[in-house]
Amino acid sequence: MMLNSFDEWSTLKEAVVGSAANYASHERELSFDLFFHDNIAGDNASRSEWYYPRLAVGGGPADGGERRGRVPIKQRYVDELVEDLEGIVAALTELSVTVHRPMDLDAGTSEVRTPAWSASVVPPLNIRDNTLILGDEIIETPPMIRSRYFETQLLTRVFQRYFERGARWTVMPRPLMTDASFDLTYARESTVGGPTEPIGTPVPSPYDVGIEMMFDGAQVLRLGRDLVVNISTAHHALACDWLERHLGDRFRVHRVHRLSDSHIDSMVLALRPGTLLVRSEAVAGKLPEVLRSWDRIVAPTPESNNFPHYEDEDLVLTSPFIDLNVLSVSPDTVLVNEACPELMRTLEKHAFTVVPVRHRHRRLFGGGFHCFTLDTVREGGPEDYLA
Repeated sequence: MMLNSFDEWSTLKEAVVGSAANYASHERELSFDLFFHDNIAGDNASRSEWYYPRLAVGGGPADGGERRGRVPIKQRYVDELVEDLEGIVAALTELSVTVHRPMDLDAGTSEVRTPAWSASVVPPLNIRDNTLILGDEIIETPPMIRSRYFETQLLTRVFQRYFERGARWTVMPRPLMTDASFDLTYARESTVGGPTEPIGTPVPSPYDVGIEMMFDGAQVLRLGRDLVVNISTAHHALACDWLERHLGDRFRVHRVHRLSDSHIDSMVLALRPGTLLVRSEAVAGKLPEVLRSWDRIVAPTPESNNFPHYEDEDLVLTSPFIDLNVLSVSPDTVLVNEACPELMRTLEKHAFTVVPVRHRHRRLFGGGFHCFTLDTVREGGPEDYLA
């Protein structure tokens, strides 16, 4: 089919599901630590709605030598993640969705290298991040984590097929991503989630050009011809400037500020016209005024027994609210993690059909069903839902 995806809820016809093959490690370096900086050193019961677990583990300092560099991931977690991804594919196929897959990361490819830096490489798992689908256009966004710099190249076969069918295909400017490229103000000033881990002093590079645009597709809530965009840093703002100039009058862009450190889909998702799933009522207060009149379903607080127990050496990356990251297959059907019964019951009370799917290690790999998928064909068009 022709590429066509304007919103988050209309009937899903085609989607890409990410790959976890040969996922070996995370690399603790500046871009990674900035992306996950809202993690705190311990539990913070007084701020439970923003609660993030530790990033520095075992009580060691965040910038201690033993926590810098590559942090291995146990193979059994990767194997189970691969199994769960196949379960997502099966569930979507059963719902008559055509599923595409990226190329797997080859086991022999262990590093990303540019003239300015090198980093370990990760597979194309959270494919929502580095691509934004707007109508009939594929937009590859400028990455925020060095390990993911060339990730969209593993989706080239998929993008090429849509291009051959008439899709537009655009790549936003690629950042040099030296230390000087990053805006550190959010990490150093924000109190979201309680005390954040310290960010070290940037290291000068001959390739420094100053703050650059960096931005993820998951920072955009798509509502027909309207886009709600989360802006937390200067490089997000630069990228949004680019989007506004590039899109012209095809879409209306509504900026929200510091709704989260980056991704909006960890805070709010549109399940159908007029209905939002939100992490808390506080989130609604930061949305554009026209959206505050929509019905809101507040995600229930997750239970601790919804999650596997991990050891001190395991790097836990996401909030327990990660299961809010659901995928809508139609205006009344939603894929939800089977390990989150409270959320399933809540959605069923609001007349949604819930399709339970297994996803065990979402807190280790930083994504839910919305993150792991890229919807390329939906039935909806550029409707004006905010008129």
